[in-house]
Amino acid sequence: MDPNSICRKTKRLAGKQAELCQTEPEIMQEVAKGARLGVRECQYQFRFRRWNCTSHSKYFGKILQQDIRETAFVYAITAAGVSHAVTQACSMGELLPCGCEATRSRSPPLPPAITGSEGSAWEWGGCGDDVDFGYEKSRQFMDAKRKRGKSDIRTLIDLHNNEAGRLAVKNHMRTECKCHGLSGSCALRTCWKKMPPFREVGDRLLERFNGAFKVMGGNDGKTLIPVGRNIKPPDRQDLIYSADSPDFCVANRKTGSLGTRGRVCNSTAMDMSGCDLLCCGRGHHDETLLLEENCLCRFHWCCVVQCRKCTVRKEHSLCI
Repeated sequence: MDPNSICRKTKRLAGKQAELCQTEPEIMQEVAKGARLGVRECQYQFRFRRWNCTSHSKYFGKILQQDIRETAFVYAITAAGVSHAVTQACSMGELLPCGCEATRSRSPPLPPAITGSEGSAWEWGGCGDDVDFGYEKSRQFMDAKRKRGKSDIRTLIDLHNNEAGRLAVKNHMRTECKCHGLSGSCALRTCWKKMPPFREVGDRLLERFNGAFKVMGGNDGKTLIPVGRNIKPPDRQDLIYSADSPDFCVANRKTGSLGTRGRVCNSTAMDMSGCDLLCCGRGHHDETLLLEENCLCRFHWCCVVQCRKCTVRKEHSLCI
């Protein structure tokens, strides 16, 4: 993707976002990659739910206009994706303003124990992920449109969920080490910090989605209060929302629901992917498909793989 076209096509960019487009177009390219990464992860995490994070622009846009739990997840996973993509580009040497993490000025916790390496010396080295740089660029871009002196509840909620997404990356860095020494010994370990895999970030944010807090605005217009008695205030890593989700069982353009009619379900599962829940009690019907697949593949020297074509019968359950 041409970063100039990203900025040119996005008409609503202003302030800090427009400044990033003009001064750091190469970072804008990674921002776009991160946004796509976030949406793909959203679709994976919600693949068995009534709302499956459809990327259909008209319906997706309607979801983003509401203060519901699903919107909270989208904001969080997108902010996390931008942070993750920019940080990874830094480590790969694809961005001039950043690179590997600087470790000289800090004294982080000891790396985890490695079998057979007790008592060995260690030092920071390798190419650690500069997550602070990715975090900051995600904050500058994702929070820019919500920082125009507003203190309404929507702004507070969006900023909170953006931060929760970034922290799902930043607060879960892991230490990786490599041993050095004669005959496989571990006389010295070189260690560096790495980001968690993005699938792990998505799993963690889905847990936060399942336990998301419903909030309302305080009287001062600057605070958020959890709805309900004896509920602790959400922390920075929790997801929050202010409105109940619409009915995703039936199609509704106004709410952004595509419905579940025609969705593939699991007729034997008892969880969200099961036909009973996914089809909203309407029932399902089974279809049998005949597919051709490669089979009985053999490698012939050198270097060809030859396969036969086999007909495979597969059964699908579809919501009525």
